[in-house]
Amino acid sequence: MTHDGIITLGHGAGGQMTGDLIDNIIIPILHRNSNSQELEDSVKIDMPEGDLYFTTDSYVVDPFIFPGGNIGHLCVHGTVNDLAMSGAKPVAISLGFILEEGLLIDDLKTVLRSIHDAARDANVLIACGDTKVVPRGKGDKIFINTSGIGVTRKALSIKGSGARPHDKILLSGTIGDHGVAVMSAREGLSFNSSIKSDTAALNGIVEVLLDANITIHTMRDPTRGGLATTMMEIAESSGVEIRLDERAIPVSKEVNGACEILGLDPMHIANEGKMVAFIPPDDAERALSIMRSHPLGDSAAIIGEVHQGRAGCVTVTSFIGGARIINKLPGELLPRIC
Repeated sequence: MTHDGIITLGHGAGGQMTGDLIDNIIIPILHRNSNSQELEDSVKIDMPEGDLYFTTDSYVVDPFIFPGGNIGHLCVHGTVNDLAMSGAKPVAISLGFILEEGLLIDDLKTVLRSIHDAARDANVLIACGDTKVVPRGKGDKIFINTSGIGVTRKALSIKGSGARPHDKILLSGTIGDHGVAVMSAREGLSFNSSIKSDTAALNGIVEVLLDANITIHTMRDPTRGGLATTMMEIAESSGVEIRLDERAIPVSKEVNGACEILGLDPMHIANEGKMVAFIPPDDAERALSIMRSHPLGDSAAIIGEVHQGRAGCVTVTSFIGGARIINKLPGELLPRIC
């Protein structure tokens, strides 16, 4: 069935080999947090009360297995986090696999196990999926498309345009870990210590904040383009000025050292398990304490605040006390990060 342990075009032809791939490889690994064993063209999902949120994303990371994770972790975490940043509790996700002829079956199993574990830990249902196979050279081993649905609590409204003057900006932890980990694996770079991706599902830490009745105006996970791009997008959509303090932004020594060697700015590097929250000043210290008590927020910090000033402007105070304006990168910094 596996043809020497690799994916072949026959696995995507819709016949016996396709059935074998689904029945013998995919379903046995995913079935414990999925109802896909029913093999219907659509699936019924019991939804709790509240506003429905829907998101979709595609994952094309290269290499698809990297220090600290793989594309399987990313596709679940990324979808869960996009829902969580709106305050929605993730309920179910779909999976669409595009596999390239020649992909190792063992590598596919590794990705599937990671999807299973990530979905289990995030308490989200794998509701449905699809698999296609493309000829060798027409893909890049494995691409995954996901969609996800979630529900918000009643009367909850958290959006990217919700930042308000005087809000404090909280960051849940160190930045740059994912981008540097992927780049080091792609380019075969080695540093003095291992740098691993921070890929993680953030719905748990969001639930803790909401359970504590913390008022949150805006949340985002700074993925492609990093913290700098996320701050610019929020400043523009909210019509406010954002002022950051570089001295308060947590960056690990390993990532900082790698960025110095490579001439990169950690603020522009992708993350996959960090969040920023814009919170009124009266709630900020309590929110920070709650974040730091969670495993994903033990190095959380207040990194800046919102001002009425120049709409769409983001400035950062440097380590030596000077201020500079943050701009979006004109092109790619690190391709194929997520």
